Amino acid sequence: MKTLAKETAIYGLSSIVGKFLNWCLVPMYTYVLTSPGDYGIVTNLYAWTALALVILTYGMETGFFRYVNKEQERASQVYGTTLCSLASTSGLFILFLLLFHRPIADALGYESHREFIAIMGCVVAIDAFTAIPFAYLRYKQKAMRFAMLKILTIVVNIFFNIFFLVICPMIHHHAPEAISWFYNENYGVGYIIIANAISTITVLIMLLPDIFEATFKPDWGLLKKMLHYSLPLLVLGIAGIMNQTIDKILFPYLAPGEEGLRQLGIYGACFKVAMVMMMFTQAFRFAYEPFVFAQHKDRESKAAYADAMKFYVIFALLICMVMIFYVDLLKILIAQSYWEGLKIVPIILASYLFQGIYFNLSLWYKLTDRTQWGAYLSLIGLVIIVGMNVVLVPRIGYMGAAWASLTCYLVIMLISYVLGQKYFPISYPMKDLAIYTVVALALLGISYFVTTGNLWIDYSVRALLTMAYIGLIVRRDLPLKAIPVIGRFFR
Repeated sequence: MKTLAKETAIYGLSSIVGKFLNWCLVPMYTYVLTSPGDYGIVTNLYAWTALALVILTYGMETGFFRYVNKEQERASQVYGTTLCSLASTSGLFILFLLLFHRPIADALGYESHREFIAIMGCVVAIDAFTAIPFAYLRYKQKAMRFAMLKILTIVVNIFFNIFFLVICPMIHHHAPEAISWFYNENYGVGYIIIANAISTITVLIMLLPDIFEATFKPDWGLLKKMLHYSLPLLVLGIAGIMNQTIDKILFPYLAPGEEGLRQLGIYGACFKVAMVMMMFTQAFRFAYEPFVFAQHKDRESKAAYADAMKFYVIFALLICMVMIFYVDLLKILIAQSYWEGLKIVPIILASYLFQGIYFNLSLWYKLTDRTQWGAYLSLIGLVIIVGMNVVLVPRIGYMGAAWASLTCYLVIMLISYVLGQKYFPISYPMKDLAIYTVVALALLGISYFVTTGNLWIDYSVRALLTMAYIGLIVRRDLPLKAIPVIGRFFR
């Protein structure tokens, strides 16, 4: 648990710092871009690239962890075989896009900016390839290097976003001739894509020393076994990422025109407000997946998995509470034209909570080599989210998309728990989980009904409610003496 907590903290620091820095771009976009509709374009494009990234990695990240732990004496060859596979498919994808990006752009509605598709396609192909060197760093437990490279990627991206969207317009206003050779004041969203491309190429260069640690002699028999294990995860991954992005992909079709793009921009920006919960879940995932496979041979592994679930839920509920308590403070960070969408934040936080629990539960089909069940569950979720979006978005707009996301993860979480108890039973501490959930909901209810209208008093009450929850954690499951550094001051 201490090792898992340490690595979660390191991955979490890089994830939280990086995502926070990246999240800081959202307020800038809401103020700098011409309208919420422009941010709707950004939201739509990045939804498509997220889907493409899953397709281009085709489950090989998890497959790498599975086989590098099974064949540790050949770790370098497993690594090299995986890299060769990803390099081949990513290269073919780049070639395909360079040849056919024009009709693809026309089909997606970007006739006036076909280069968006070509650039983002190359970016996502490189990202798919570098996913394996990053997985290798996780396997080697080089958490600090992993964290620094992730942060570097985001810092470079942010720098060029600020350069193109803030600094260049200022220079253009005072001395347009100085930058007229490369800057177009009307390019807008295009500069967001260019900044992303620069950051992706930078991190690829920085990863070269780690890439060349591999043994580039592909083992075709090993690759065949890895593909047999990983390809069901591709279906799972496609369905899983579509559960997260299909609402943003479908939105322009379900709510067409400028109003649809405006709503999508508001939905995308307010979705980002809830990203703190996603950051925590992602940090936990980075540490938990190698932990699961490494612990599998230990006779006490199921107790460790149960403890990991408990602590994930405890701290995920804490994050949800704090975000809901102070969500009205966050509105100052985005332009007023987006404020109407803040009501979806509690719904999205709950969705992320269920998503994280579902990820915790997913170990049963990964460890028993029943990865097809992951695909089935994700497909069930996809049917739910698509169906609800088709029915609700034309009627209630982005609120329908938010409720669809919540329902999707709630249902597949419950189904996964039932199946997991059948094929790989784990005695999760259901009583403890119920106690923390009920307490968190009760505290949220108190904060909702006990309001005075005076912000300072209301915020103070919410702070006391937060401290009460933390006190429960210390009392039941995390005594102060168990906390590193400060623990020595307590008995």
